[in-house]
Amino acid sequence: MSAAATPTWDPAQYLRHAGHRARPFTDLLARVPDLPGERPRIADLGCGPGNVTALLAERWPTAHITGYDNSAEMLDQAHVQHEGPSAGGGRLGFAHADVRTWTPEEPYDLIVSNATLQWVPGHADRFAHWVQGLRPGGTFAFQVPGNFDAPSHRLMRDLARRHGLADTLRHRDAVLAPRDYLTGLTGLGCSADVWETTYVHLLSGEDPVLDWVKGTGLRPVLTALADDPEARDAFLDDYRDALRAAYPAGPHGTPFPFRRIFAVARKEA
Repeated sequence: MSAAATPTWDPAQYLRHAGHRARPFTDLLARVPDLPGERPRIADLGCGPGNVTALLAERWPTAHITGYDNSAEMLDQAHVQHEGPSAGGGRLGFAHADVRTWTPEEPYDLIVSNATLQWVPGHADRFAHWVQGLRPGGTFAFQVPGNFDAPSHRLMRDLARRHGLADTLRHRDAVLAPRDYLTGLTGLGCSADVWETTYVHLLSGEDPVLDWVKGTGLRPVLTALADDPEARDAFLDDYRDALRAAYPAGPHGTPFPFRRIFAVARKEA
């Protein structure tokens, strides 16, 4: 298994930009249609610290919701901060699972994934299993980053090669083009809505783009260098300088364009 597939996660670092990171999930949920069950069964694949999984309980307060993740650190945070009954009589819980192999063991009304599938090689091959696990009229919805050609990630790849860490990153085929997602989902008999959006986040603080990627895309590199602080600091110094040039601060903060790809697929009722 590659280092890119098993990064060590830091919930506190991830949540430093929680507001910006949650925005795409709320936009995704806005396009999810009504669910077939009165007490829906919902799975959140790659739930992380559970902060956006909790938004599912706000939208469907009678639902039985399970957030799945393979990071013990993230699940610990989710259990403490978000697990328990919801206002409408539903329940929010969390469990360990590997999205690469997870298969529904019962019918679901909604299977959703937020900024996770880019970590799963060949994730589109799993779609048939997940759609099969939906109730008639159920929905599979996800969003993934589409910014692997942005300066933040190009610079990350270039520096990883220079520092002998090229194998830690898997960017080239991390996600598909929107048209390919549309073709795959409609080929499974779903009606599909696929789109892309570029957010321009206005980040505050010193070196905010570096701070952002330290919570997500840079995790494989940080994991690989965890036992070599000197090499880690050398990498971060080079990367910091490059990001400052690529994303100069403005008078009100640092603009950070971030492209994302969305898909909502509804199984025929």
